[in-house]
Amino acid sequence: MPPPSRSLLWLGLVLGAVCASLGPAAPGNATDPLNVLLIIVDDLRPSLGCYGNKLIKSPNIDQLASRSLLFQNAFAQQAVCAPSRVSFLTGRRPDTTRLYDFNSYWRVHAGNFSTIPQYFKENGYVTMSVGKVFHPGISSNHSDDSPYSWSVPPYHPSSEKYENTKTCRGPDGELHANLLCPVDVVDVPEGTLPDKQSTEQAIQLLGKMKTSASHFFLAVGYHKPHIPFRYPKEFQKLYPLENVSLAPDPQVPAGLPLVAYNPWMDLRQREDIQALNLSVPYGPIPADFQRKIRQSYFACVSYLDTQVGHLLSALDDFQLASSTIVALTSDHGWALGEHGEWAKYSNFDVTTRVPLMFYVPGRTAPLPVEGEKFFPYLDPFDSISEAPEPGWQTGDLVELLSLFPTLAGLAGLHVPPRCPIPSFHVELCREGRNLLKLFEGRGEEEELHVRGNPRELVAYSQYPRPADSPQWNSDKPSLEDIKVMGYSIRTVDYRYTVWVGFNPQEFLANFSDIHAGELYFVASDPLQDHNVYNDSQGGTLPQSFMP
Repeated sequence: MPPPSRSLLWLGLVLGAVCASLGPAAPGNATDPLNVLLIIVDDLRPSLGCYGNKLIKSPNIDQLASRSLLFQNAFAQQAVCAPSRVSFLTGRRPDTTRLYDFNSYWRVHAGNFSTIPQYFKENGYVTMSVGKVFHPGISSNHSDDSPYSWSVPPYHPSSEKYENTKTCRGPDGELHANLLCPVDVVDVPEGTLPDKQSTEQAIQLLGKMKTSASHFFLAVGYHKPHIPFRYPKEFQKLYPLENVSLAPDPQVPAGLPLVAYNPWMDLRQREDIQALNLSVPYGPIPADFQRKIRQSYFACVSYLDTQVGHLLSALDDFQLASSTIVALTSDHGWALGEHGEWAKYSNFDVTTRVPLMFYVPGRTAPLPVEGEKFFPYLDPFDSISEAPEPGWQTGDLVELLSLFPTLAGLAGLHVPPRCPIPSFHVELCREGRNLLKLFEGRGEEEELHVRGNPRELVAYSQYPRPADSPQWNSDKPSLEDIKVMGYSIRTVDYRYTVWVGFNPQEFLANFSDIHAGELYFVASDPLQDHNVYNDSQGGTLPQSFMP
């Protein structure tokens, strides 16, 4: 490991001052608050071994899942980066944060809402951010919501500025800004990649906190598998093209309303996609290139898994595994050719469903004994590694909004109250359900799989559109261009979506102005390919539609 940089030494001085100002903690006991390591992954769908995918090599995340409570049916509230992250980090829905694009800061635009790290900071924790936690830019005030959320300045890897530059060597030997970008790490600028830098920084911060008397909240945000698929080229070998299939439903469904389709314009900006000379908005991408896209996404997932593995192994190295909650999730999923789409930007399960798991020492797994390696690093290239035994799982439908109250409760903090309606004037409240009860009552004889009654639960999501048919800004319309909002509910039985008129000046949806609808039954149509909305009672909204 290289020697610490001047910025890291400076950060160490700041951390020391912060920890000293908080005073010494009481000697460890069963009622002590727990540390929190929150891992947020960009664009990660539940294509993981622990979610039943036999192709994906994700041994380290699978190992975490084997010691966690894993949620099989967790859903984001909007399938795009900034709105989703602001939503779950504040515990408010996009209609409350009023962020549907990337162009406003909720504290100015909607209300001075507290965030998860801010709440922990106000309760005596040292809060630290590494990598992409908040979406950078206007939506987090160009500061990752500092100083509200963080005790020390957030860290961003220096090499992330090269992510969208011409660093991908093509078959012609020249450098390009491609979608598919397997690289030789020693040849890229700075000789490293952003997620590798983030892991190194996070491990050094864990080492500093080991000797601190203060509890910590460390959020680590990983870029991959977000596009471009820029990753160490050796991971491509894990997924020979002959083993990579197309999506099971690669065609645009015949009954899909035009407003529901996203034309994946960000992919079309990449040089290798432009060379395919695809028609807009539907493509399609040639089958052989579809397999290459899926191969690179899967390779990115395995590369990400190694970074998670190194980070979790550091908890063992610093004797922190017995005192640290680990939560892992993603901001949303990503379509890999399903419905003829490539990206997020929709209300389908494939873009709204996310991995979600919580490791809680002594609760989801026994406390590690002294000297035990609880999270040993697992090499995805090791073909003789056995898959970890499945851990504790629940089929309850849950929303990422629940992250705020659940982390607070698990850490031993007071759970913020439910928000009134409206809640723009309330700084601290939550719109998500507290999931703490799902962590109670696990006995040795209890089944390790589905608990609860998910039939009673629903998950809400939404997505804006500028028009009733696909156009250049359909994927990411700016607020002033939004004309239609697709509101969707997912139950254990169905996904029901209505696309209604929306006034961006008043932030109001008009549910009497229905532009289109979608209805898919989970049991008979799990991939959501056969829209039966027009076969049902048309525009009649279920009574439970609005949250």
